[in-house]
Amino acid sequence: MTVKSLFDSYKLGGLTLKNRMVMNPMTRCRADEKAVPTAIMVQYYQERATAGLIVTEGIGPSANGKGYARIPGLWNQAQVEAWKPITAAVHGKGGHIFAQLMHCGRVSHPANMIEGGKIVAPSAVPLTGAQMYTDSAGMQDYPVPEVLDAKGIEAAKAEFVTAAKNAVAAGFDGIELHSANGYLLEQFLSPHTNTRTDNYGGSIENRIRFVVEVAQATAAAIGADKVGIRLSPYGVASGMSAYPEVEAEYLALLKALAALNLVYVHVADHVGQGAPAVPHEFKKALRAAWPNTFFIGGSFDQKSAEAAVQEGLVDLVGLGRAFLANPDLVERFKKGLPLNAPDYTTLFTPGTKGYTDYPVAAAG
Repeated sequence: MTVKSLFDSYKLGGLTLKNRMVMNPMTRCRADEKAVPTAIMVQYYQERATAGLIVTEGIGPSANGKGYARIPGLWNQAQVEAWKPITAAVHGKGGHIFAQLMHCGRVSHPANMIEGGKIVAPSAVPLTGAQMYTDSAGMQDYPVPEVLDAKGIEAAKAEFVTAAKNAVAAGFDGIELHSANGYLLEQFLSPHTNTRTDNYGGSIENRIRFVVEVAQATAAAIGADKVGIRLSPYGVASGMSAYPEVEAEYLALLKALAALNLVYVHVADHVGQGAPAVPHEFKKALRAAWPNTFFIGGSFDQKSAEAAVQEGLVDLVGLGRAFLANPDLVERFKKGLPLNAPDYTTLFTPGTKGYTDYPVAAAG
């Protein structure tokens, strides 16, 4: 039996990835005030195109979906045109890139919204115990979101479809639906944020409905081989917390998504950042329940990433801050070279500092 390696090529849908390393989605806040990608983003993604697959930072699928200051969008033509040199730069280096569609839902503030956008969620449950940064007013409390009615739900699904089509038009190889980290799709999944009594709330079957319908609609629009999804069971980001039926719900969700033949499932595991661990046996259960590509992102170093691949727990491995600080991460792993440490003070600041100024290792 051939031993699997991080450096093996891998078939993902219609793509052949150069290796099994995925650059995890990471919010960097380098777009402009109209959610249009900026020129410095071309260099940032191009330098990291040695990853087998890049999953972009969260991209707003609509004006309603924009949560944070300076995150990019994919809902208008100006944004599509600004993404084209980025995808072309990645492809020019032999890389592949998926656009992560991130509708923030209640995780937003009016000061960060663009004209015409409104803060929506499955239920009128605000995020408490935390604040959101705004460029204009600093840290602010989260507002009570507007509840999506039946018409609003249909509109939100249509926004995801439009963004998926725009992603393909912009040159992306596919999209990742961000159903993790406490954003809109996960807000429908959790009984803490979804208190609805209609067909989109209450039972597990009802709570997973919106996510399944968004996945179904985007897959129908651009092809299931171009649609992946990110999940964070046991996650605590953006006010999330576990609940008794969490494992039963996610296994039911995977069964429904498997019927759609999505190209991958990406599980976020942020134990390295202080979040509760996703139990190993549950990771194995998710792996067993999913028929296509399965990967976990977060909290890996090279040794643990290799072990996860060799064990068969994952097909691919998501690496975040290591790619952020090391544009040549693949080469550093191959040669056993030390890694740059990320500058945490510049994760979300505008400009090139802490973005495109990380050095590559000296040749030799």
